[in-house]
Amino acid sequence: MAQLIDHLFRHQSGKMVAVLTRIFGMHNLEMIEDVVQESFLRAMQTWTFNQMPDPGGWLMQVARNRAIDIIRRHQHFQQYSRELATELQQETENTVQQFFGEAEIGDSQLRMIFACCHPSLKEEDQVALTLKTVSGFGVAEIAHALLTNEAVIQKRLYRAKQFLKDNHIALDIPVGQELARRLNIVYTVLYLLFNEGYNSGNANELIRKDLCAEAMRLCLLLTEHKAGKQPTTFALLSLMCFQASRFESRIDENNSIILLQHQDRSTWNKALIQKGYDFLNLSSQGDELTVYHLESAIAAEHCLADSFAATNWQRMLQLYDLLLEQKRSPLVILNRAIVMAQLHQTAAAMSEIWQISGIEQLIDTQYIFSAVIGDLYIQLGDDHHATTFLQKALSLTTSIAEKKLITTKLETLSRNKLN
Repeated sequence: MAQLIDHLFRHQSGKMVAVLTRIFGMHNLEMIEDVVQESFLRAMQTWTFNQMPDPGGWLMQVARNRAIDIIRRHQHFQQYSRELATELQQETENTVQQFFGEAEIGDSQLRMIFACCHPSLKEEDQVALTLKTVSGFGVAEIAHALLTNEAVIQKRLYRAKQFLKDNHIALDIPVGQELARRLNIVYTVLYLLFNEGYNSGNANELIRKDLCAEAMRLCLLLTEHKAGKQPTTFALLSLMCFQASRFESRIDENNSIILLQHQDRSTWNKALIQKGYDFLNLSSQGDELTVYHLESAIAAEHCLADSFAATNWQRMLQLYDLLLEQKRSPLVILNRAIVMAQLHQTAAAMSEIWQISGIEQLIDTQYIFSAVIGDLYIQLGDDHHATTFLQKALSLTTSIAEKKLITTKLETLSRNKLN
């Protein structure tokens, strides 16, 4: 029963919080979260496996009734005549009932996402608040996902909620230029959330499917509302579908990483790949070309190829050239260099990496740069430098799966040296 309640809390609490916040206002968020907790506690006390109600409907009904009870108390019906009190009560119940329709629940959740991604909040606060209020993640889970401790997450949540309360932030969907501005922040938060799941910084889990699934759910919710039904939304969801399609092929039964060139493409989720193509086609409406369009197109190229060797690397390089024009980040330059190496331009690729601004610090702090440089030195036949950089990468990563992969490469280099 406890596992069922936990599952339902993850999938229902965000809906309940969003609807109740729309009724009572953001300034009552703490009270609302308590009401939702009470609903789930009541479920644990009253449900049995032999008499199981429709869980989602039951929880929503309890939350609705609780909302009406609170409104009744606040309206002080005893101050009015019995006839007027009955009329007010019926009006209240009808109003609250409207908010619990399926369309209104989705609308309320979208409003909550926009509130959590208010531009005056720090990015880390936006992510934490979205996970807590919209996705139903607990404080410990958020800390686990974002590689920090519970005290830090508590501070972020308190800071974010206090801002929303002090500034009387309403659950409104922005319009005009403000909508575009807020949507960009929402995209960033969902992109960060998905990427944290796809390449988790957690030592024991390279892939956090729950984070990826939540990012995809929220992105899909955006596409279903007129405010979020934008080409960029479709492009972002397309990217997520392509990336998620390879989940089962990235890690073997021993929790070891399977590199792209060695993955069994027959295990890639064809239904998700088709969804990726469908959303990518929808994203082509209009003349906007965003980072998400380009990253999705790059992911699509991998899915189009029957094998690693058959990948259209020239097309990939063209897409990375376009991506660099919009997002000239060290990681994009690094990924472009990997593509260059596949086109037998390894020396030029290495030169591009060494020209990255602040590359020395990146090598000292982020394992991926040392790992890629080590791989490129292997391709150049320079085992000495390859060993140096791979050992550096090994010392920087905390992921057990990544450590296994790098250790295997180092052992191969060591055997080559002996031979």
